[in-house]
Amino acid sequence: MLNALEVFTTVIVGLMVGVEFSVAFVMNRILDALPEDSGQLGHAHAGRMLGALMPFWYIGSLVLSAVWAVAGWHHHGAGLVVTAASLLILSVVMSLLLLVPINNRNKTWTPDNRPADWKQQLHRWDRYHYVRVAVIIAAFTLLVAALA
Repeated sequence: MLNALEVFTTVIVGLMVGVEFSVAFVMNRILDALPEDSGQLGHAHAGRMLGALMPFWYIGSLVLSAVWAVAGWHHHGAGLVVTAASLLILSVVMSLLLLVPINNRNKTWTPDNRPADWKQQLHRWDRYHYVRVAVIIAAFTLLVAALA
């Protein structure tokens, strides 16, 4: 049963990393290349869609990692799993304090009501997101190492 939990957790966290990596290095580049109104509307829609899904994915990944850490406490790699769970906690805190406030504003913007500094706010979100992606990649890497 522990093996199934380990694999399932690693897959779920890995998929989350893939989605967030894609947002950072693929989707945002595509949206930024669109004409101004289209790009901004795309960012707002992505903020609504992913803003509704990702909290469950982040919390679910954290819970799965914590369960793995407890269930496998006396097994090889437990320290790696605890560290990975700590990094996932950091990613959730970063999200709540830094990224969610910007996203909550962004997802309501239209070409008629967006603020003059909307691009600067999205670039700030991008910078925070790059750090968050690095944190969750590190967590994923530790989970993979714990499997060995």
